Parts: sequence; structure tokens; C-alpha cells
Amino acid sequence: MRKIGNTICVILGLLFFGIGALGAVLPVLPTTPFLLAAAFFFAKGSERFHKWFVGTNLYKRYIEQAVKNKAMDRKAKRNMLLVLGIVFSIGLIFSPMIAKIIILFVAAFHFYYFLFRVKTVPCSEESDCGEEARVTEPERGTQPDRGVVCGMEEWEEV
Repeated sequence: MRKIGNTICVILGLLFFGIGALGAVLPVLPTTPFLLAAAFFFAKGSERFHKWFVGTNLYKRYIEQAVKNKAMDRKAKRNMLLVLGIVFSIGLIFSPMIAKIIILFVAAFHFYYFLFRVKTVPCSEESDCGEEARVTEPERGTQPDRGVVCGMEEWEEV
């Protein structure tokens, strides 16, 4: 029976990984929530698949920071909340009254969690946040320009 459950988890992990990979290419489809779901199902289903998934570039680019630091960059958080809002709105429109009440509680929890419990960090070089929000570090031996985000410590000349 456990083997069937593991197989179902791996199949769901592959499904969510595929949808997340499509989301990396298609701007309408989000990437992070589907890859988080894939990580969950791979961790439950198979150690081998989980190790493979953690080694992929999609994992490293989109969710490694969220999993390790419980933090997301502004663009990823905005996109996730936008998709959650759309999904919950569709659920509210097409559900009976008791389901609408449940959806409202679940939506309120999700928005609270992602807005107030998950830290927002500046965008890193490899993420696609746009030039104005990107974290840049000066070359070794130079002082940072004014207004450039470069971390907590000052850069020293060598």
C-alpha cells in the first residue's frame, strides 16, 4: 500500500514539475507554486526523485531561497499572490455558499502567510526581477556606488 502512495506522489511531483517548467517559459503561468508542490510530492514519494529535483536549475533558480530561508523576492511573491487571488476568485464565483466560506478562510490564511510570515528579499542576479530591483555587488577592490544594494557589510579597498 505504501508503494502505491509513493508512486502517486512521484506522479504528482512530475506533473507539478512539468507545469512549473511550463510556467518558467509562459508568462501567464506561475512557476514557484507548482515547483513548491513538486518539491513536496518528491520529498514524500521518493528520495531519488527529490535529490534529482533539488539538483535541477529550476529548483535552484525559483525555490531554493524560499525553501532554505523562508524568503522570496518581490516578483516571485507578487506573482504567487496574483495567481492565488485569481484561483480563489474563480473558486468563489463557481462554488456553493458553504464552499465560499471555506475558500475565504483558506485565502485569508494564504495571503496572511505570504504577506507577513515569508520574508521579502531583494532580487538576486539570476532572477528576472527587472533592472531597478536587482541586487548588484561591485567588483572586488572598488567602493559601491550610491544607492546600490550590496549587502550588510561595507566594501573595503584591497
